[in-house]
Amino acid sequence: MSTDGLVALDLAVAAAAAAAWLGVGVAAAAGRTRTVPVLFAAALLVTFVRIGTVVTLAGSGWWFVQEKVTLALPLLVATALAAVVIAGPRLGAPRSPAAVVSLLTTGYAAVAGLVATFLIGYPAGLGDALVIVAFVGAAAFVTWWLLAQDATGQGGGGGSGGGGRRLRWGGAATATLGLAGVGLALVPPGDAPHAGGHGAPGTPVTALRGPAAPDPGGTVRRYTLTAGKTTVALAAGRRIAAWTFNGRLPGPPLTATQGDLVEVTLRNADVERGVTLHWHGYDVPSGEDGVPGLTQDAVAPGGQFVYRFRAAQIGTYWYHTHEASSVGVRMGLYGSLVVTPRAPRTTRPAGLDLTLSVHTFGGTTVFGDPARPEPPRRVAAGTPVRLRLINTDSTPRRLALAGTPYRLIAVDGADLNRPDRLTNVAMSLPAGGRYDLAFDMPAGPVTLSAGADGARALRLLPGDAAAPARRAAAVPRTGDWPLLDLTRYGKPAATPFGARDRFDRRFTLVLDRGIALSGGLPRYAQTVNGRAFPRVPADLVGRGDLVLMTVVNRGFGVHPWHLHGHHVLVLSKNGRAPTGSPLWLDTFDVRPGDVWRVAFRADNPGVWMNHCHNLGHAAQGMASHLAYEGVTTPFRGGHGG
Repeated sequence: MSTDGLVALDLAVAAAAAAAWLGVGVAAAAGRTRTVPVLFAAALLVTFVRIGTVVTLAGSGWWFVQEKVTLALPLLVATALAAVVIAGPRLGAPRSPAAVVSLLTTGYAAVAGLVATFLIGYPAGLGDALVIVAFVGAAAFVTWWLLAQDATGQGGGGGSGGGGRRLRWGGAATATLGLAGVGLALVPPGDAPHAGGHGAPGTPVTALRGPAAPDPGGTVRRYTLTAGKTTVALAAGRRIAAWTFNGRLPGPPLTATQGDLVEVTLRNADVERGVTLHWHGYDVPSGEDGVPGLTQDAVAPGGQFVYRFRAAQIGTYWYHTHEASSVGVRMGLYGSLVVTPRAPRTTRPAGLDLTLSVHTFGGTTVFGDPARPEPPRRVAAGTPVRLRLINTDSTPRRLALAGTPYRLIAVDGADLNRPDRLTNVAMSLPAGGRYDLAFDMPAGPVTLSAGADGARALRLLPGDAAAPARRAAAVPRTGDWPLLDLTRYGKPAATPFGARDRFDRRFTLVLDRGIALSGGLPRYAQTVNGRAFPRVPADLVGRGDLVLMTVVNRGFGVHPWHLHGHHVLVLSKNGRAPTGSPLWLDTFDVRPGDVWRVAFRADNPGVWMNHCHNLGHAAQGMASHLAYEGVTTPFRGGHGG
């Protein structure tokens, strides 16, 4: 069984244990002496099953069972043993207060285990344990108070006798435990959001800017992008509010040839929240990265900022705002960046090279411009076709190309080694990721669909490009096509480092949900190692370090992980090393139960965001920093994606 399946099974068993123990306690309180022994045996059985599921899940990694092994399971087992000792001899006694309290307390402990998983997550510390124990203790004391009877037969146990004293002492102890736990859990020491600090000696990110001239033989590519608010009429006729660059959706395509200098002037017309430009997947100098509060201040209305970087990497990339990006990107502040090689790699004739973003506007997913969807195109049979696909949404996109065999030749701008021909295979494109598909136009129609229903599609029709393009037949159904496993695609090749190398730094990022401090208040946040940004300490590296990064998803959502300024080499996914082409990625989907191990050379000094590219998750805390020793930032901000 997969790890996410084991997680779901364990939660189901935990819920069954809670229901069983609470059920037997209620039955005992109701005096159902014939039912109680059966339910008691069932509760013990499901408790043993819970121990088994936790032990089995532990084989997937400590991250998935930490709070279960250190808190939930010991609490459940301890209270269950107490119930066996206290309630076991009294199962036939109708409404025995001691039996009822011990049975219900075990039920409270089982519920507390679920609470620990859903509200605390990874890692559960001493403060969390005190809060959970206090919760169970408080519930037990309230139950005792309701069931206890004093010598005169009046309820409450709160008189001046021994029962009242015990209740007061127990309540005081429980309150003390709870308050101590809250203090420890919500006031963690030692936060360091920015390694190096503000104003500390060292190199500021403002000194890490792009060059002023292109490579020999290159040219300067100058662009101006003006961010502004507008309304857009969708193809269906409905109008929606949008934020655009130069009034276009997507923004203007930026192109360059390898070795050129790209110079982009960003202006803000009227976006009150401010804008920046982040070059997604392009490993620019840190001062050009466009992260407000870290590498620059956001550009306010009426302001501007000039970005410069040399086009060293070829391939398909994109740009988008990083100020309030969970809103800005969704509203339309994004566009494509394509860099082609200076010397042609092949003597094949030029064909169709089409760049398409996949984005959702007003609940409708479209390729390219939502106001003018890509029309059917005429392409002469035999013409080389390259489709550059960019997922600008915050969730994965299922893509399927029907009508011709094709090759996936590049991922995240990096060419794959000897990619195989694919037929009737769908692909899952991570949020922020890019796939380049290549094929020769066949004699029949070709369709690219985003989703199993085929409702949103690009159509290529065979024939003279000058001929009018008629509407194609219905898009083939692709819902039953298997998904491509990138780790098994293509052929192996040599890499500059691998899993057996000695790593200078090792970092583990455990992605989860739980209560954490965010914005100075406790919130139910998306967390990294139990913290919410900006309280996640930075991971510190030195220039030239070989870095191993383990990313674990013990939650229930998909987290497309994106490290700025670097591409990472995939070493393993769920314990299995890739057997296909080496995978150099800047964004990879960490699905529930996944454990990815990736590595990179720290060769781009700066302070970098390292975050979930479901931008809503990043805004809710799932972000951190990768900082180089000696690099500082003069900017102050609460950037959270």
